Amino acid sequence: MQQKLNYIHQNPVKEGIVALPEHYLYSSASDYAGEKGLVKVTSML
Repeated sequence: MQQKLNYIHQNPVKEGIVALPEHYLYSSASDYAGEKGLVKVTSML
C-alpha cells in the first residue's frame, strides 16, 4: 500500500508540475505530510 501511495504522490513531481508532492493541490500528500488538504483524509497506513 505504501508503495502505491508513494507512486501516486510522486507523479506530479516527476511531471514537473510541483517541487514537492504536498504542493499539488489535488493530492492527499499534504495530509500525509501533516498539513491540511482540501478534503479530510483518513490514513490508510
